[in-house]
Amino acid sequence: MRRKEREITDRGLIDAIIAKAQVCRIGLCDRGLPYVVPVTFGHRDNRLFIHSAAHGRKIDIIRANNNVCFEIEADVEIVPAEKVCDWTVRFCSVIGVGTASIVEDRDEKARGLDVVMEHYSHVHHHDYPEAILNKLAIIRIDISSLTGKKSGY
Repeated sequence: MRRKEREITDRGLIDAIIAKAQVCRIGLCDRGLPYVVPVTFGHRDNRLFIHSAAHGRKIDIIRANNNVCFEIEADVEIVPAEKVCDWTVRFCSVIGVGTASIVEDRDEKARGLDVVMEHYSHVHHHDYPEAILNKLAIIRIDISSLTGKKSGY
């Protein structure tokens, strides 16, 4: 990281940023071209779990190339100033790299969906109708590296 004073190395703070965030953006590579998509997610045990439709471009790309990156931010605030060049942004962000897989096992899919639902609802376990589990996909990203950054805090 170029600006070391902005780097977050405390894993607890990185996890707190992930816990606060509402959206995760995953970056994929589609036949040599970048593709970034915002997703709903949950985080547990150094993994992200992504809720997805069972079919579509994101799923097709992951099946062809499962290397992914992701970006998550929290506490974003535009800070205006009198001079336009003095405006700034306060933020905390996390960027990571990992390997994605489509969860096929029914029980693991339900556990992954629990992680996503817990992130937004703070409820730990749900009963999901089979029809719902059959219609959706859960993408698991095994995280291999994370970096955190803050500005203005």
